[in-house]
Amino acid sequence: MAKAAAASVEALTEESAKARHAALSAEIAEADRLYHGEDAPEISDAEYDALRRELEQIEGRFPDLAGTGEASASVGAKPSSKFEKVKHAVPMLSLGNAFAEEEVDEFVARVRRFLNWPDNEPLAFTAEPKIDGLSLSLRYEDGRLVTAATRGDGEVGENVTANALTIDDIPEQLAGDPPGTCEVRGEVYLSHEDFAAINARQEAAGKPLFANPRNAAAGSLRQLDPRITASRPLRFFAYAWGEVKPAFEGTQSGVLERFRSFGLTVNPLTVRCETAAELIAHYREIERQRADLGYDIDGVVYKVDDLALQKRLGFVSRSPRWALAHKFAAQQAFTTLEAIDIQVGRTGSLNPLARLKPVTVGGVVVSNATLHNEGYVQGVGGNGEPIREGRDIRVGDTVIVVRAGDVIPKVMDVVLEKRPADAKPFVFPDRCPACDSKAVREFNPRTKKRDAVRRCTGGLICPAQGVERLKHFVSRNGFDLEGFGQTYIEVLFEAGLVKQPADLFRLQFEPLRAAIVARREELSAQRRGEGEAAPKKAPKKKGEDEDKAIHNLLASLDARRKIPLNRFLFALGIPHIGESTAKALAKRFPDMQALKAALDAAAKAQAGPDWLELSAIPRIGPGTRDKLLSDIEASPGEALKGQSIGARLRARLTASQGEALLAHYGDAEAAEAALERAAGQKPGEAYHLFADDGEIGPVATDSLIQFFSEAHNADAVAALLQEVSAEPIEAATSSAAFSGKTVVFTGTLEKMTRSEAKATAERLGAKVSGSVSAKTDLVVAGPGAGSKLKDAEKHGVKVISEDDWLAMLVSA
Repeated sequence: MAKAAAASVEALTEESAKARHAALSAEIAEADRLYHGEDAPEISDAEYDALRRELEQIEGRFPDLAGTGEASASVGAKPSSKFEKVKHAVPMLSLGNAFAEEEVDEFVARVRRFLNWPDNEPLAFTAEPKIDGLSLSLRYEDGRLVTAATRGDGEVGENVTANALTIDDIPEQLAGDPPGTCEVRGEVYLSHEDFAAINARQEAAGKPLFANPRNAAAGSLRQLDPRITASRPLRFFAYAWGEVKPAFEGTQSGVLERFRSFGLTVNPLTVRCETAAELIAHYREIERQRADLGYDIDGVVYKVDDLALQKRLGFVSRSPRWALAHKFAAQQAFTTLEAIDIQVGRTGSLNPLARLKPVTVGGVVVSNATLHNEGYVQGVGGNGEPIREGRDIRVGDTVIVVRAGDVIPKVMDVVLEKRPADAKPFVFPDRCPACDSKAVREFNPRTKKRDAVRRCTGGLICPAQGVERLKHFVSRNGFDLEGFGQTYIEVLFEAGLVKQPADLFRLQFEPLRAAIVARREELSAQRRGEGEAAPKKAPKKKGEDEDKAIHNLLASLDARRKIPLNRFLFALGIPHIGESTAKALAKRFPDMQALKAALDAAAKAQAGPDWLELSAIPRIGPGTRDKLLSDIEASPGEALKGQSIGARLRARLTASQGEALLAHYGDAEAAEAALERAAGQKPGEAYHLFADDGEIGPVATDSLIQFFSEAHNADAVAALLQEVSAEPIEAATSSAAFSGKTVVFTGTLEKMTRSEAKATAERLGAKVSGSVSAKTDLVVAGPGAGSKLKDAEKHGVKVISEDDWLAMLVSA
């Protein structure tokens, strides 16, 4: 897979690399959010690692893309708003991964090369099991625990101190002689035995079961009520550290011994090795013992033992050079696919789920497995081309089921020799099973492909997406409804009080209070079911405080009945309409009525299916397509006639383009007919008004048209506008130095984030672009700037440093 990804990266152009980088970044960010933020991963560790590797390969070949996406250098996911935030004094980074023994050899060789370490001198490493749990940082001051924080996004985590103190393996006071400041890092996990007991209690109470021990451990630690955490026997292994004063010296293995002296638990299977062969031998031994350990691991971690050498080696991107995680291979088995069910994800994706004849994979009985998306099941991409990892998967097939990283089983392949004679290709629904809205695979004009995932267009009214859409609606960058966090939204949705945004502004005191009280009583009954004593009757003062809080919630709604148009649009959660695009739309249209009228016109001026089909043919670029169609329009029915087939194509196409056209349509006659149809289906001016705008573009345009073409969505927006007013946005505070200028940022900005720099430029009246052209006025270049500098030189664009940029801001 890695080799295939590398090969595909080599074939990318700068434009296609940018599109692929953005898609990968968004996919990784969503995987991070589900894994770290929701404790509900939807892809395996191996699949996630493959995405990360491809992203890194693209950034290696196109350095200007490094750091520009949501996930380029991210670790984990943003901390939940349910918890107080804790900024890590030393970031909690991730590790580079290896899957083959040759990669371990290369890791050791790479470390030796970097250090210029003689071949005849031993170089020590530690090797320890990689626990599959939840990362936790414990900050001790003068030996006493003051803060326990989750990884979060690597920079900022969640404060779970009260919960951590319920874990037996985490001492409140360190023993021995610890440093004055000592951040101990490790992994919270559940044993297999305790996990089975928790799921038995969940099943007895009629509650959903946890998918695996990692999810159960994460969900238990991230409870708002520490008593729930205390009722679940979590455990903790210490293996690393953050800020330590005075700093540790000596070796990694020596620090682990000190951890033991502090009263912390260190994995007893950690050993010291001096060669790659010894590391691999220990990996094989741990793999042999894996099923009998009693807790989940997904590999072995290698670290250079000498701390002084670790410091010399330092870090690259999001990982230390001195450490490597050697992952275990996937475990697999054969079984029969009995049915394919469609589940609607929280973002509207139609996700196929395999119902399997139960089979044991790696010691776990599996009866369900993921099939990823429509493209994977059908084995073809959006243009009908075979896709690298796709399979033609049919009900009745004998399939290979894989568990990778102890997360989610997946159907890896089909045994075609055992396919039943009457097996038929699976037909995906084109309507959402949850709300009956249209379900579509979007066409990306940049990549010339349709998305592999089919998505529901129901948006605001789809019950499967409802809770997540509402959480987005009330979020800080949306309507910013103070007090309406994730928990309240879930309570109100489940109570049937809020199904779409307009319902929020219709809330009344008594129904709102009743829903909140009912949820509190449900949680109280749940805790009693887990062995806790019944709480005393709530005092009158507590009831008064609760009533006051509900009045505050209603007041926060009234305070948002007028909102800028850009925030209104962003809050709707329309796919591909982020904050920047929403702001661009609000600059161009004074209100929703004007925007909706322009979108209705754009919808009528959309390209037809034959024009889109022509646009998606490999090697037929926009220029060639437009030349062919202009010839057709100039002489309809005559442009390609009266010549031999070869002459007709040679006059307008290169040899490879002609081959591509004929291969797609079958013969010249069919191509001529298709071109004549496509000529009458070109997008019109009303569509180009949006699609040709650099701050909106065709993908966002198609998404807007699709969203508002659904009557459900249009009705939901109309209902919302009955409750609130979307106001024109304030004009930017213009500056003579920036007003109307186009600015490009490239390289690494060291004194402000790229987002902050972009926001500042826009606030002063500038337009920020992602590419350099003759229309660019200024390029701000930091370290690592690449091709954009050459483009600036080519077009004669002024280039300044970040310090020059900051000086301009002072005088603006």
